Amino acid sequence: MSANLRISTLDSADAFSAYVARPQGTAKAAIIVIQEIFGVNAGIRRKCDRLAEEGYLALAPDLFWRLEPGIELDPDIDKEMQQALDLMGQFDQDLGIRDIEASITYLRKEEGMQKVGAVGYCLGGRLAYMTAARTDCDATVGYYGVGIDGLLNEKHAIAQPLMLHIPTEDGFVDKDTQARMHEGLDDHPRVTLYDYAGLDHGFATEFGKRRSEEAAQLADTRTADFFKTHLA
Repeated sequence: MSANLRISTLDSADAFSAYVARPQGTAKAAIIVIQEIFGVNAGIRRKCDRLAEEGYLALAPDLFWRLEPGIELDPDIDKEMQQALDLMGQFDQDLGIRDIEASITYLRKEEGMQKVGAVGYCLGGRLAYMTAARTDCDATVGYYGVGIDGLLNEKHAIAQPLMLHIPTEDGFVDKDTQARMHEGLDDHPRVTLYDYAGLDHGFATEFGKRRSEEAAQLADTRTADFFKTHLA
């Protein structure tokens, strides 16, 4: 069962929308799905639906609500890709993390979820790393996060498990950046990194030209096993 709901900001001064997908029966845990730069579009909603099919309560907050509420863009359309890049440039990531924290608070207090995880893609992959460092999320996964090498000074704050999926031919994350991620995080006791040789950014998208079926299934299986272990 899916629906849209409203979540109050941490200061209760405003509220933003979120897509929620509920499993049949009691949810075993909750997982926040952190959007790409394309908003809570059909692909992100499908990620939520799949998690609900696996028994989780899945929630995707509209993190661009301060810029353009309800935006849904298609990365395979050039004009919409450019619009998404423009929105990313305007987006306040620190406020985005506060909205993710508000979502965690909602899931625990209003939905009664003891365990809350998060999984993010693209911009959401970066925000997943920030979520692991700045919130008490129980387990976090990031797919093809951008600019994480610039956040390594926060790695000491990662107290709960974090998994990162890294395509080696990511057009937004060059080889030097990937090397710095490995150098900074390979020995972290709470962080696991997986490389995907020859693959580009967006390989695990649900729809569109970017998807690589075999690699997406491998990464998603690793993610599913990760959440089974850490959200039990």
